[in-house]
Amino acid sequence: MIKTLLKSVREYKKASLLTPFFMMLEVLLETILPLVMAMLIDRLGSGSMGPVLRYGSILVVMAMLSLLCGAMSGRFGATASCGFAKNLRQDLFFQIQKFSFQDIDHFSTSSLVTRMTTDVTNVQNAYQMIIRIAVRTPLMIIFSIVMSCSINVRMAMIFIVLLPLVAGAIIGISKIVMPIFKRIFKRYDRMNSSVQENVSGIRVVKSFVREKHEIERFKATSADVCSDFTHVERILGLLEPIMMFGIYMAMLLVSWLGARLIINTVGSELTAGQLSSLITYGVQILSAVMMLGMIFVMTTMAQESAERIVEVLNFESTLTSPENGAAVVPDGSIDFDHVSFKYQAKAKQNALTDIDLHIPSGSTVGIIGGTGSSKTSLIQLIPRLYDVTEGAVRVGGRDVREYDLETLRDAVAVVLQKNVLFSGTISENIRWGKKDATDEEVRHVCELAQADEFVQQFPDKYETVITQGGTNVSGGQKQRLCIARALLKHPKILILDDSTSAVDTKTDAMIRKAFREEIPDTTKIIIAQRTSSVQDADLILVMEGGKIAEQGTHEELMKQGGIYSEIYSSQNKASNS
Repeated sequence: MIKTLLKSVREYKKASLLTPFFMMLEVLLETILPLVMAMLIDRLGSGSMGPVLRYGSILVVMAMLSLLCGAMSGRFGATASCGFAKNLRQDLFFQIQKFSFQDIDHFSTSSLVTRMTTDVTNVQNAYQMIIRIAVRTPLMIIFSIVMSCSINVRMAMIFIVLLPLVAGAIIGISKIVMPIFKRIFKRYDRMNSSVQENVSGIRVVKSFVREKHEIERFKATSADVCSDFTHVERILGLLEPIMMFGIYMAMLLVSWLGARLIINTVGSELTAGQLSSLITYGVQILSAVMMLGMIFVMTTMAQESAERIVEVLNFESTLTSPENGAAVVPDGSIDFDHVSFKYQAKAKQNALTDIDLHIPSGSTVGIIGGTGSSKTSLIQLIPRLYDVTEGAVRVGGRDVREYDLETLRDAVAVVLQKNVLFSGTISENIRWGKKDATDEEVRHVCELAQADEFVQQFPDKYETVITQGGTNVSGGQKQRLCIARALLKHPKILILDDSTSAVDTKTDAMIRKAFREEIPDTTKIIIAQRTSSVQDADLILVMEGGKIAEQGTHEELMKQGGIYSEIYSSQNKASNS
């Protein structure tokens, strides 16, 4: 896990090494200061200001150097930790971009968001603490004990005896809170999922007046997180009193035994200045142990976050490009060779079963079927958003698994029913299909998709800003803009997954006419609920239960008098009435 995380340090290695170096110098100076202070105290009775000025000057210089080293350590530590977090988020984001739909289903969107935000922040804080405080505390303990022993070994034994007792209490508390933190992060995922679902579906929530239900639901999830954190804080709250008890006990013992030693030996074994130094070292040692407790808490919390991050970074996607994959898709022909597919390997039932189909390049295929008939599952196999379980899907005469993924997907344009527009202008959204497209090309594809008319009505026309998710355009307008974006790719295969459901039949017919006239060589697959959207297709597929129940032209299917004929008759009867 650590090895994987350290790969994200990269250009911040220098800052990560300079941070503990300056911290080490700061600790060294801080542990020498009490010795110089002891010398100053012991010479106060000499009646001369010379030693006071000499040792005072040394103390000032050492304090300034310690301050400088601490500031440099803090500066490099901030640079290293923030840079590390930046790289870690980038690595996570780049890794997620490689994920297939199945991989994203495996983690869930809300969990991936939590890992890129809360988990990375936890690891960032722990990293800064490790390269600074985790270096400072052991060095402070070691140097202070060594300095204490150099003054008086018997007195130093007080610290050596108390140290493992306090450290043991810290480790015990850390082990108790570790499993609670694991539970907290799982609940964080559920809370983020609830927020994401509510915000994305806020219009539905308001239209059904379900705000109170959603509030209660969120309050319950939030209360679970609060309850766990409260439990953890109560346990961690024991750390400070334990630490303070250890410090005060050490001070009392050192003061009492030190005073007796000074009186009994008349200062021959221990001077007042040395006793003052021992008290300072005691505070330094036990304060360092207290900081060690904070490190244990932070790293305990960060460990679970780090494991979740590494799980994503080390996850091997189910879909990868083959080495030296085919870089050219010759045409838009599609073949399904006895294809069966299931979303999960452990699933008992196939989503698609024994699909055997040949689609010539440039033809138009219509697909209809009821909800759950696996229409979308079928088309998702073409751009290799999922891989087949059995059989093979071929595009341009070659198995899709032999293509470079970018090449294959660049040749296939998919317009979903719930497609997404991103924040930015209309022209920027359209240029997702071709980033260097001219204004004329953008307008032409919008004309084909019947979008230019309403775009021209906006005050800023193609420079109109689309809000996040495209909430400032209607469903039909969004679909037409998404179709225009797909057309700009000039794909070998164009797939419309019920993406004209929000437009009227006249506009739908005009879009299909534009397809026939402008992109005759592109293979067009149209999934629709209306038979009018597919009846002029070269081939119509009727899906039922993950299988092709019927196939043929409109006339052939009408003669069969099967499912298609029934759907056509019911829709036309409804429209005529």
